[in-house]
Amino acid sequence: MIERNEGFENLAAGYLFPEVAKRRREYQASHPDAKIISLGIGNTTEPLTPHITKALVDYAQKLGTPEGYSGYGDEQGNAELRAKIAQVLYPDMASADEVFISDGAKCDIARIQTLFGRKTKIAVQDPAYPVYVDGSVVVGAAGKSDENGYQGVTYLPCTDENGFFPDLEKIPANSLIYFCSPNNPTGATATREQLKKLVDFANKNGCIIIFDAAYYAFIRDEKLPRTIFEIPEARKCAIEINSFSKLAGFTGVRLGWSVVPSDLKFADGSSVKNDWNRVMTTLFNGASNIAQAGGMAALDEEGQKETKALVDYYLENAKLMHETLTGKNFQDAGVKVYYTGDSPYLWVKFPGWKSWDIFDKILDECNVVTTPGSGFGPAGESYVRFSSFGHRNDVKEACQRLSKLVLAK
Repeated sequence: MIERNEGFENLAAGYLFPEVAKRRREYQASHPDAKIISLGIGNTTEPLTPHITKALVDYAQKLGTPEGYSGYGDEQGNAELRAKIAQVLYPDMASADEVFISDGAKCDIARIQTLFGRKTKIAVQDPAYPVYVDGSVVVGAAGKSDENGYQGVTYLPCTDENGFFPDLEKIPANSLIYFCSPNNPTGATATREQLKKLVDFANKNGCIIIFDAAYYAFIRDEKLPRTIFEIPEARKCAIEINSFSKLAGFTGVRLGWSVVPSDLKFADGSSVKNDWNRVMTTLFNGASNIAQAGGMAALDEEGQKETKALVDYYLENAKLMHETLTGKNFQDAGVKVYYTGDSPYLWVKFPGWKSWDIFDKILDECNVVTTPGSGFGPAGESYVRFSSFGHRNDVKEACQRLSKLVLAK
């Protein structure tokens, strides 16, 4: 018999978000009358906006006509959409042929592992989105986990003590560096100076940055960079992964993109972009034509107005949550709330609590689902992530319940 891929054997039991869902189901089964409100997984909740919805519907209807039907598209994506992304989001920073359309950022992050293989050294922010590490484990670039995390992964603690920006000197030379800004889960957004340090370090030490910018649309501080390619020399050391999921509510529609500069080379001088093109044309068959029509609409003038209003809605939710979580009962318990105003997430430290224990307490006493910080990495212990993705009335009710949480131990 064929032996199992040892990468799957090395995975820690249970991916974070299914475990959250499992605990919610179990609680609901034992408390059938409880109205549970989720402030946990970062899934958008509000309807698609009118202009974008019309574009999706119109394209779908055209598929039912001889003149409007379209079959396979280019695996790299619709040429018009690739050009639009380059023009609108990366003016003078990237060209259309460096943009690759996909079915979402998470899928790209997983696929990109195939570019580098099992011998690649991995460095990740700690805490960080779990797929960075789990994907590395599956391809064999990381080994079994212990209490300190997966073997072969350099964890870069991002804590309040270091302003949620890691000590780059801990990164081995020639590493693949996963970096997310605004960060999931901490919400921290790197400054221009911090990203310059990251880029300079990568270029000096032969590293490649996988820059996850899926939450860029939430940045409201104009001084903060929204793409790694705003930083000089980033084209020589970085790949950017991005998505329409949080920008336009496409979590279920599925549409994202990557930017792989022509300047980016492997150690032997060969083109990373050329290999990524091979990955996309061999292992992927193109994003949905319907979804790409929606992406085009999201980037035109009317679409940009709608998506900004949609993101502003979630940011207002975050402000309501911030007011509650900085209330007297939380302050008296020494709870610390980290929120930048440039992210949909609030990163909250509950001193003296294990992440899963405070998760269970909030679920039991408030019927509110959160996300345990320890699921994002060792440095996330004692933290909980609160997500602003929710209907306004649900967020208000959740805030009322949280304001009554008894934290004295």
